[in-house]
This record gives sequence, C-alpha cells and structure tokens, in this order.
Amino acid sequence: MKSQLSAKRKRIVDFIRQFMEAKGYPPTVRDIQGGCGISSTSVVDYHLKVLEKEGHIRRDAEVSRGIELLGRASSLPKVQVPIIGQIAAGEPVPVPDSETWDAAAGADLLEVTADLTRGRQDIYALKVKGMSMVDALINDGDIVLMQYVNTVDNGEMAAVWLKAEKEATLKKVYIEPGRVRLQPANSRMQPIYAEPENVEIQGKVIAVIRQLGKPA
Repeated sequence: MKSQLSAKRKRIVDFIRQFMEAKGYPPTVRDIQGGCGISSTSVVDYHLKVLEKEGHIRRDAEVSRGIELLGRASSLPKVQVPIIGQIAAGEPVPVPDSETWDAAAGADLLEVTADLTRGRQDIYALKVKGMSMVDALINDGDIVLMQYVNTVDNGEMAAVWLKAEKEATLKKVYIEPGRVRLQPANSRMQPIYAEPENVEIQGKVIAVIRQLGKPA
C-alpha cells in the first residue's frame, strides 16, 4: 500500500503530472529540480527513489526522461514506436540499403506517451550516432522520433538518404537554387551540399529522447 506523500514529494509528483500533460513526455531530473525549487539533482534523485520504492512512479534507467507515474496519476496513454536503426549525425555513414528505413516486424520497440506523437501516423525511432546536431540538443546516443514524410520545410531536421553515396545523415534541410544544403547544428562542422535529385527525405524529427547522463 502506498504511503502518504510528504509535501515535497507531492510537489514532485504534481510537477511530473503537469509537465507530462503540457509536453507529452516526462521531465528530466534537472527539470524537476528547477520546477520544484530543490537544491540539487541528487536531492531530486533521492526523492524519486523513495517515490519509486513506494510505488508512486516507475523509472527507466536507460533514459533521462524515463519516469512514469503509476496508479491514478498515470493518465497518459502509451504507444509503441519501432526503433528501426541508427542515423548518423556527423559525416554520413554507409547504411546497408533502403530497407534500413522499413519498420519491419521484429524491430525493437520504444514506448512513449501518445501525446508525444500527437496522433501522427508512420512514426519510427532512430538512434543517433555523432555530434553534428549538438546545438539542436541532439547528442550521440540520443533517440529521435521521426515521422515518415518525403518533403520538409526549410530548416526542419530530417533523415536524408543520399542516393548515389548510399548513405544517410541527420541534418537541417535547406532548399537553395540548384542544390540542397544539409546543415549541421554544430559550429565546428561544415554543411553538406547535394544535387536535388540525389536527395531523398526519409522523415522529419518530431521529438528527441535524451539518454541518461546527457545534459538536460
């Protein structure tokens, strides 16, 4: 049986619930620290461990936003998204073939709240390799949720298939006269320029799930 929450732990649970209802995904430890006015992330972690032990929350050690409210507090429905592979966020890296993008049966599944996908269709997830999108808060090892589309607006982040090179990369896409600029979000890296007919958009980024230990 769950114990009565202390004032501080009730404030944490209320903050988690409100954060999830507003954004569709759980807060990080640092979000909770700032939102609840707690002195340090270690204090937050201590209270989260107590809340988990008492059955108020469940935590996923693999991701920094891996907090789930249990019981009456857990009101957001979940959806499962296939993790279909890895995408480079540095220089393009070879991928086996176009089947990399097929959310085939047997793929690993990622459970997220339905509000995160917002009813969109054709959603899949990719693990990020590389550091070229760090200024867009996408780090090596993070997971990006993608919507499968073949066109994007200028400046949107997309998974791009370079046909001639048979390579894939994650970049911001800009359509320019006679070419496509694939722009990294890292001031130390140069853009990639490609012929329009050599570029195939394989999906756009709709959300990022940060990995445990990465900056919030």
